[in-house]
Amino acid sequence: MLDERDRRLLALLQTDASLPISELAEKVSLSLSACARRIQRLEESGHIAARVAVLDREKMGVPTTVFALIKTAHHQDGWIELFRRTVGEIAEITEAHRLTGHYDYILKIVLPRVEHYDVIYKEIVRRVELFDVSASISMEVLKSGTSVPVGHAR
Repeated sequence: MLDERDRRLLALLQTDASLPISELAEKVSLSLSACARRIQRLEESGHIAARVAVLDREKMGVPTTVFALIKTAHHQDGWIELFRRTVGEIAEITEAHRLTGHYDYILKIVLPRVEHYDVIYKEIVRRVELFDVSASISMEVLKSGTSVPVGHAR
């Protein structure tokens, strides 16, 4: 079970995982060793899945975001596994979700420019049969990030 210090540590680490243990310990009112043990426990329990660097997409040359909404006529395990493998192997697809409702899947695709979407589209349909694909270009990012609320953590 997590307590308030664990939640504060998680909130701090997901904002900046490079914070030194000494700074984290001070912010949550723990000794260095107690803080280090808590972080280790949070990693071992899976509350901390990874510590990563968030790259600047402009500097990485992929400032454009396209969302592709996909309908399929196939729902068999073999097709789903092929689709999962396909989207997993295309680096520009940064997120893929199976949906309820009118569409079956949504893909978040990051690109150097919108014209590059055709390259990704052709790669997907070359490997997997789809019923319908509808793409939308993101015009403005209103909110983006990797943080999740810590108040619900158990």
